[in-house]
Amino acid sequence: MNSKLKDQLRRLEETHINIEVRKSMEKLADILADEFFEISSSGKMFDKEECLRTGVVLTEMKIHNYEIHPLAPDVVLATYFLTDKTRNRNTLRSSIWKWIDGRWQLYFHQGTITDVQLSEVETSRFT
Repeated sequence: MNSKLKDQLRRLEETHINIEVRKSMEKLADILADEFFEISSSGKMFDKEECLRTGVVLTEMKIHNYEIHPLAPDVVLATYFLTDKTRNRNTLRSSIWKWIDGRWQLYFHQGTITDVQLSEVETSRFT
């Protein structure tokens, strides 16, 4: 696995969940691909336009067990476990990053609320 790519995508993922970035529609728009869509942890679907228009949740989150799974030379699936300190809940996450216009952009994202605790995934291969 390409550790440089994994580090780069993890940094982008961390940027995506950063509260300051999420407050800035310009910064958020730069990360999201034009075709971006999301299935939120509530089960609702959102596209880029709706995310930018209505805003995104502003919570303190931290990524754990970040892994990437290349699907094609310009498409990567990322999976990870996320702790949300503000809402006191955990989610399993997946993102698809695509190389578009000379940079990685977030194409798809999904979060699923889980009762699994961080201590349980720290030793697990799959988050």
